[in-house]
Amino acid sequence: MAQKHLKRSLDQLASDDTRVASALERVGYPEARIRDRGYQTLLRTIVGQQVSVAAASSMWNKLEAELGPEFTPNCLLKRDFETLRACGLSRQKQGYARSLCELVSSGALDLHSLPKDDEDAIAELTRIKGIGRWSAEIYLLFAEGRADIWPAGDLAVQEGIKRLLELEQRPSEKETRTIGERWRPHRGAMAIFTWHYYANPAL
Repeated sequence: MAQKHLKRSLDQLASDDTRVASALERVGYPEARIRDRGYQTLLRTIVGQQVSVAAASSMWNKLEAELGPEFTPNCLLKRDFETLRACGLSRQKQGYARSLCELVSSGALDLHSLPKDDEDAIAELTRIKGIGRWSAEIYLLFAEGRADIWPAGDLAVQEGIKRLLELEQRPSEKETRTIGERWRPHRGAMAIFTWHYYANPAL
């Protein structure tokens, strides 16, 4: 989602919701988050699961050093277990990485031609082992810039909504999904704003 689209969506949300307008006035606009479309972005998601940012970066750097910065899915598939383990990938992460690369390499998954319907696209992405709904939603939001993606299971989104709406407790994923209905068709921009609002040190 480009910065101009993000700003336009938030302006529209602010015009319809005084609480969003007030929050926007206090913390300003968030920066756009844009990722490359394709399997490498999803692979980085797999590499980064359940580890710190520093550890994920270290593993990715080792993987790139082994495979080359422009590596293809087949490059990874040709490496054996020990080689990938030396890059920091556990047995489980290797299984997830191979699932992704096999689907892409065989043509069973075309990341440049995902279904236009968001739910159908999420279903397509979650065929990959290790990619759940949250990971699929984050990919569609940042790599494809889909405007109405709403990662309701994200804890920072939930906490941001709690603060923005002055709720007594953090809403559940189901409650967050229900709350988000009011912000259609700009829920992607609202998700980015809730992260920004949650992370603002002045609040």
